[in-house]
Amino acid sequence: MNNELTEFDMALGSGIAAFESRQFSIAAGLLSPLAEAGNPQAQYRMAIMAQNGLGMHENHPLAFRYMQAAAGAGLDIAQHGLGFMYLEGECTEKDAVQAVRWFTKAAEQGLAGSQTTLAKMYEEGRGVEKDQTMADKWYRMAGFEGR
Repeated sequence: MNNELTEFDMALGSGIAAFESRQFSIAAGLLSPLAEAGNPQAQYRMAIMAQNGLGMHENHPLAFRYMQAAAGAGLDIAQHGLGFMYLEGECTEKDAVQAVRWFTKAAEQGLAGSQTTLAKMYEEGRGVEKDQTMADKWYRMAGFEGR
């Protein structure tokens, strides 16, 4: 079992390194089986590649499925990514209410980008009732003082 875990960790590390060095076809080959096995880090990166056609053909249904799986597993950056998919209508239908739901999950984990986006959504009343008090709360949490 330890050998399998080590091989898994090595494949994940190599796949992430390939992704970050923009060797997307290598990353896809290494990360695809790990994403299918349920690894959120691999799922998130496969979602980005499938969404943008990096190292593979664009595949929006696959991108959405992987992003949703990684977000559901609690990965903050995937929750943020899923929020943007819903906000912009990329890989899925636009749904501001779902965007708020996923940005909130990421914001509650301390992701400043989600906190800022959520603040703006409260400020504008997108997907939620307009609420300047909540907007100010999220801006403060994101590090914007004096709001």
